[in-house]
Order: sequence, then C-alpha cells, then structure tokens
Amino acid sequence: MPKRFIAIGECMVEFSPTPSGTYAVGFAGDTFNTAWYTRQLAEPATLEVSYLSAVGDDGLSGQLTDFIEAAGIRTLMARVPGAAPGMYMIFLSEGERSFQYWRSQSAARHLADDLSALETAGEGDLLYFSGITIAILAEDARNRLLAALQAAAGRGAEIVFDPNLRPRLWPSIDEMCHWTMKAASTAGIVLPSFEDEASYFSDVDEEATAARYLANGARLVVVKNGAGPVLVRGADGDSFQYQPEPVAAVVDTTAAGDSFNAAFLVEYMIRAKIREAVRAGCALAAHVIGSRGALVPVTGIDLIACRNRLSA
Repeated sequence: MPKRFIAIGECMVEFSPTPSGTYAVGFAGDTFNTAWYTRQLAEPATLEVSYLSAVGDDGLSGQLTDFIEAAGIRTLMARVPGAAPGMYMIFLSEGERSFQYWRSQSAARHLADDLSALETAGEGDLLYFSGITIAILAEDARNRLLAALQAAAGRGAEIVFDPNLRPRLWPSIDEMCHWTMKAASTAGIVLPSFEDEASYFSDVDEEATAARYLANGARLVVVKNGAGPVLVRGADGDSFQYQPEPVAAVVDTTAAGDSFNAAFLVEYMIRAKIREAVRAGCALAAHVIGSRGALVPVTGIDLIACRNRLSA
C-alpha cells in the first residue's frame, strides 16, 4: 500500500492575470497547491494524495471537485448545502502578488464538520495543514481539527504545518500568533517563511524563528527566506543552510512556498534525505515563479533537471 499524503484546507476559485490583461479562471489555495504539486512529483504507486476540505452543492463546487479528482487527488469533502467555494483575484506588480478575497461564507469553513478520514491516519501517513486552514475555522472547529491531528500523531502519523501567516483572516495579531503556535505544537515538521515570522513574531533572524518552533515542540524546522538561504534546524542538532540558485526572471511568486513544500516533502517522505529535499524544494519553487498562476505544469524534463541539481 502506498503512503498517504493528506492535505487539509481550502481550495478556492482563482482569477489570475494573463499577459493580455484579462483574467483566467482556475482553482487554487495554499494547501491544495502543495497537494497538486505533490501529485505531479510522486508516483501514485508510492504515494496516495488526498485533499480534505468542504464544498457546497452549487455548480462551482462540482467543478472544483472534478478538477481536484482529474488531477489524481482523492477528495475527502464534507458537503454543505447552500454553500459555495471562496474566490480570490491576483494582482501582480513586478512579479510580486497581492490578493482580493471573497471567502467569508466559504464552504471550506466547515471542513472540520467531518474529520472521520483522519481517524485511520497513522504510521507512514503525512498530514499537512497551514495557518490559513485554522484561520478560516471557528474556534470549536479549530480545536476539533487540532485534536484529530494530535490523535493521528499519537498513532505515528507525521504532522506538517506551514504557518502561512495572514493577519487579514484574524481579529488581531495576538490571536493569530496564539493560534499559530498552538497549531504548530501538533506538528513534528514546521515550514515557516522568515519574512512573515519577522513581521508578526518580531524574530530578529532565521535562527530565532527556528529556535521558537523547536522550543514549541517541533523536531524539524525549515525556514524559507525568498531568494535568501533556507535554514534547517533539527531537534537532534542537525543544522545547515542552503542558498538557492538565482532566478533570472521572476514572473509571479504565487505558490512559491507551496511548491517548495511539495518537493521538499516528497523527497523527504520517499527518500528521507533532508539536504536533497531542501534542494528539490528550491528547484521547484524557482521553476514555478518563472510562470504565471499558482499551478504551473511540471514536465518530465523539469523533474529531471530538478533532480540533476540535487547532486550539484
């Protein structure tokens, strides 16, 4: 039986800019992006990829579910009568993106209504969620999800958390930081981005970010830092930095961190080589930010190039 990768969160309707000035309609969302790239990178016989969320009973919900399943990802979806997916629009300026959202009534806010799919998770499985996953949930739903993740960890599942700090989704910065650390305490692997952590936790450097999550219970922290070095710190004392290769032209940074997480986790789950996993993450992120949109096709040539760079 293949290992299981279960991503948990919100997949939304995406309106992304095209070179002609119009907008293309697609589906994306931080944890879904990671699931999508994971499915492209890992052989189905090696890794089963699932997405746990909630959808409505409208036409867009049906299209979203069909899109996920067509990508080879198993859907674990609660159905919410009368609800619909959230939506967002991307705005680009010199490769950097900003967003406008319509998600206050998103069906995904009910994803913790049915967590039965997590009850069988255990040894060999990886459960992945983010700060956005918990931000869209009511407090009782957050607690249900975190309890389910802790129970799965107790059965041997690997819990992975990307803080992905989004203050606009929270009533206050203090509440965001409180729940971020509470969520991170369930995870063995934490994948923060330094720029966000410095802004909202006042970390003076990447070492401070890593130390905070290690003290919070993580066994492995991988601190992403844009074009800067990736810092890896393990509770066992293993530590190193990796400087990504420069990217000639940054077109769109959407999903840079999500794609890094996918390549990192695939290499780490299947081959258990942390340094190769970091290099793979950087290589895929570099490929993704060279094109528009969250989901950039990963061809066989791209994968070969990526893996060749692992031995560089």
